[in-house]
Amino acid sequence: MSSASTLVRIREEEAGLCSPAKEKAAARGAFGSRWLLLLWRPRHPLCGGGGGRPKVKLLACVVVLGLVLLVGSRLDSFMGWNFHQPSSVSSPSRGGYTVLINTWNRNNHLKQTVGHYASCTGTDAICVIWSKSDPPQEKLKSHLNEVVASKSHKHDFKFDIISGSTTISRFRPSGDIRTDAVFSVDHDVIIPCPTLDFAFTVWQSAPSTMVGFVPRAHSLKAEGNGIPYYKYEGWWSVWWKGTYSMVLAQAAFFHRKYLDMYTYIMPSTVHDYLTRERICEDIAMSLLIANASGSPPIWVKGKTYKIGASGTSGLEGHGDHRSRCLNELLSLYETVPLMHTNVKAVDARQGWLW
Repeated sequence: MSSASTLVRIREEEAGLCSPAKEKAAARGAFGSRWLLLLWRPRHPLCGGGGGRPKVKLLACVVVLGLVLLVGSRLDSFMGWNFHQPSSVSSPSRGGYTVLINTWNRNNHLKQTVGHYASCTGTDAICVIWSKSDPPQEKLKSHLNEVVASKSHKHDFKFDIISGSTTISRFRPSGDIRTDAVFSVDHDVIIPCPTLDFAFTVWQSAPSTMVGFVPRAHSLKAEGNGIPYYKYEGWWSVWWKGTYSMVLAQAAFFHRKYLDMYTYIMPSTVHDYLTRERICEDIAMSLLIANASGSPPIWVKGKTYKIGASGTSGLEGHGDHRSRCLNELLSLYETVPLMHTNVKAVDARQGWLW
């Protein structure tokens, strides 16, 4: 035995820490035994001291420390700190995001939605995409302007009135948008302000991709004559498999440059198909952003509230229709840009455990 190992053995015997495991560690030299002492030597009465079974004492120490950390993590709530207050958000582009609200024949829902998003501190402007044949009544416009003006934060508000209802109009660019971040949302979807602001911070970390609250997926179902056929998968498939490849534009952040790309760069064949089908514009946007960014989307965990009916997703044959749309769009793209991921962004302040 070397002099260094002998010295380590003597020191361990003097400290009462000698064990078969430590004998093996001592054979590796003084440096290894020094790390062993740091790991096993009791530093606090709660973890035990002196003799006894090390595993039992270590387990007791872990349990006690876990309870201390758990209580400590919630002390801020007990002391009156409210994490439900709107978060502080910032962006190089005027300090927030523009809310694009897609609406159709539900003025009561629109009033609730505009009022809600006007109260979020991260909101810089609100734009209502109005593509119905009849223009909005002056009474409605006046009411919404009053609602926005009544909030403590100053926001710009406007109607983007489009003659003729087409799926292209939902993502039509506007020169009035001054923020890089755009939050696209349906008129009957409410995202709590703290959750929305958290999603905005997630988007700031990955501004080239799509960040949203409604995940969906695709899967290869079969191949006929060498041509793959993909299935559009809804929420239950995402929940079961734990992976997704899209987030829908009914509640999602993306960069404003994609509005220009969707309108002016996306192939005309895709535009023509969307105009005929009138239900796949959100899939097309997911494909466009995935193709341009080369990155999967990011799903943000958070409460979403529907204040209206379930929409078309609950209709019979909806899934088959969406699958047909997906395959037609993929054939027009001549590639499959969608990428599966299992990443989920969670606000750690809202959870009991990490």
